[in-house]
Amino acid sequence: MFTLSFEQRRRLLALMVVFHIVVIAASNYLVQLPFTVFGLHTTWGAFSFPFIFLATDLTVRLFGKGPARAIVMRVMLPALVVSYVVSVVFPQGGFAGLAAFDGFDLFVARIALASFMAYLLGQLLDVQVFDRLRRLKHWWVAPAASTLVGNLVDTVAFFSIAFEAGPDPFMAQHWPEIAAVDYAIKLAISLAFFLPLYGVLLRYLSQRLVAVTGSQDVWPEQVARGEGR
Repeated sequence: MFTLSFEQRRRLLALMVVFHIVVIAASNYLVQLPFTVFGLHTTWGAFSFPFIFLATDLTVRLFGKGPARAIVMRVMLPALVVSYVVSVVFPQGGFAGLAAFDGFDLFVARIALASFMAYLLGQLLDVQVFDRLRRLKHWWVAPAASTLVGNLVDTVAFFSIAFEAGPDPFMAQHWPEIAAVDYAIKLAISLAFFLPLYGVLLRYLSQRLVAVTGSQDVWPEQVARGEGR
């Protein structure tokens, strides 16, 4: 973990908030585009959202759970607004234009709320699980476990809130199957690609941060004792 100055912390939070919102916006568009793989239904959103878990895990590992939670708190309300806007303007992957705002779409609002709750629950749980496991001997255990748990909660929360007994007959009937396949794809992508990427980025960013901050990568307990400066 690295100690940041006030200005460095402010810039980190701003950068990560923007990154989270961009991924959420993209995912809310892509989740409306279902496709079939080996006879199972899923959506393209399964390929975009793991980027947020990667960013969150790196934030907890390099800067502690405080900044990671601060990012989640700052993203919550903008994410809710962005989710609604994207879902209204790009319904089912199409483009409705600004005229779509003439009326209030309850189904779209439900999807936005589902995205909000899924993000909040999944990210806070991801932060907690990663922080609990970060000091284990093997570097990959914490990101793998937090991704496993966080993605599960995120996926179940989103699909159940958005589509259970909803007005879209296809999604109302198939959301458990779609959610299960979506979760499986997220895990496969995360463990096969994002976990190795986490290791590469952790090594690279640690080396860069030593040069930028002038401090060493130490555990929070060492920071409290004034070590690593």
